Order: sequence, then C-alpha cells, then structure tokens
Amino acid sequence: MNTNENNLSGFDLSSKRVTVTGGAGFLGSFVVDELKKEGVKSIFVPRSEEFDLTTLDACKKVAKESDVIIHLAGVVGGIGANMKNPGSFFYDNLMMGVQLMDQARLNNVEKFVAIGTICAYPKFTQVPFRESELWNGYPEETNAPYGLAKKMLLVQLQAYKQQYNFNGVYLLPVNLYGPRDNFDPSSSHVIPALIRKISEAKKNNSSSIVIWGDGSASREFLFVKDAAKGIILATKNYNKTDPVNLGSGMEITIKELVNLLCELMDYKGELVWDTTKPNGQPRRCLDVSLAEKEFGFKAKTNFKEGLKETIEWFEKSGL
Repeated sequence: MNTNENNLSGFDLSSKRVTVTGGAGFLGSFVVDELKKEGVKSIFVPRSEEFDLTTLDACKKVAKESDVIIHLAGVVGGIGANMKNPGSFFYDNLMMGVQLMDQARLNNVEKFVAIGTICAYPKFTQVPFRESELWNGYPEETNAPYGLAKKMLLVQLQAYKQQYNFNGVYLLPVNLYGPRDNFDPSSSHVIPALIRKISEAKKNNSSSIVIWGDGSASREFLFVKDAAKGIILATKNYNKTDPVNLGSGMEITIKELVNLLCELMDYKGELVWDTTKPNGQPRRCLDVSLAEKEFGFKAKTNFKEGLKETIEWFEKSGL
C-alpha cells in the first residue's frame, strides 16, 4: 500500500485503473465523463447484472482490478421508497460499502472515494449544515436506515486510516438534479418527480396536481455536472478522512420549487398539498466552504439554468 498520504495529492489519474461503482447510473455517468476528460484510459464500471456488490465474491473481483475506487453505487429513492424499503435500503447499502472497502484495503487499492448522503445528518441540524454537526443527533426517520448505512462508511474509513493507513475520503453530496436522472415516479427524488408530474398534467389537461407535504420543507440542490467535477477534484487532491459537503450553498422551499417548475414548464393548474404525507427533513442547506478550501470545489451552475437543462432533457428523452 502507498503509505505516504501526501504523495497522492494532485496525483495523475490518467495512468490509473479507476473503478466507478454505479458508473452507469445518474451521477456515475457524469463522473465517467469527467474521468475521460482527465485522460483516464482504464475505467471499469461493474454492472449489477454481473457484479452484485452486496456479495463478497463480487467485491473481491472488483477490488482486484482497481487502483482507485469511486464508490457511487447505492440503493436510493425518495421519501416513499425509503418508507417502503427501510430494511433492504439499510442492508444493501451497508454490505456494498463495507465489503468493497475491506477488499480495497486487502488489494492495496491506492484510493477509495466513498460517496455518502446528506440523509446522514441529524433531523434538526443547525442550518447551514456543517460537517462537525454530523454526529449530533439521529437522522430524519423516513430515510434514517439509508443514511446510517452510508454513514458507517465514514466510521470504517477513519478506522482503516488509523489502523492500516488506508487512503479513503468521504463526500456528502446534497440532493442532485440534472439530465439522465431517474424519473420513475415510484422511486425518483423531488425534482424529477415534480417534472414528470407537471409534464403529465399538461399532457392530460389536468386542472390540478397533488404534491406531498405542505411545501414548507426546504432543500438545497446541486447540478449533477457540478457534483461530478467536485468528486474528481477530491479524488485528485484530497487525502483526509474528515467528511466534506458537496453542495451549492443555496436553499429553496418545496413550495418555491414547485412554483418555479410550473413557471418554467408553463403549467397554470391548481397545486393541491397533501398534508397527510410527510415533509421529510424540515430544512436542508449546507455549509460548502470546506470543499472550496480543501480541494477548490465551488458549484458553478445557476439553479434556474440547471432546471431548464433538466426539463429539456426529460422532454426530449421520451420517458
């Protein structure tokens, strides 16, 4: 194993065998694009049909072929999916990460980049969320099993650094959005779910749409292309086990978001708020200063422009 943590700072990815778990997914596809821009020739994307990363055997095979692992794979979804599948979300995400990281250590992988989740933060974290607040309470109940499974990878990274001098980093991206997102209404996150709902209401000439919650919860969103750039910057230039937020530093309520999407998509129907459904975490907005300080990442995409690009992609995709 490479025992000097500093000699990887700014290291050249182009000559490395880089594995991107989840590399065929939403965020992963953009991370692969960024790696190609960096001149990386050897990019391995293990597909779930062939490599079930909840099994030890698949993790062994993947780690043997890697110099660097960017672990994006996860079983994810919105509030509804989290409430329906808490057990499988916990087990699948935990087993994938824990076993893959251990195999990375045993196979002398030079760097392991673990992608956590903003769902790991406590339910009532002071806004803006600072990395130092990560352990000051229990996560919001609807997505706690998923959030805690991902949070255990941070514990593992820090323990492995202490015992084995393992070089791993842990990033906490906020809610992502952009082209190629998952627009399946049963499992999608808030922006793609709303875009699809508004699009279908327009097609069907529906006079109203129903939205979960009361619209008071706030969220922060990061354009997927910005997130991919941040992950690559951290892979090249960051070598500490302290967790780092990846976000845009902006906050918007769900009500404001819905109104903005209706404006951009020219939908003039009534908005019906189903207050029997949960809001999720009350507020979500990050302190993003550490990412800029440690590896020079700052989100560039204007929110409205990012939404326009996302809507345009969805409308052209024929989904």
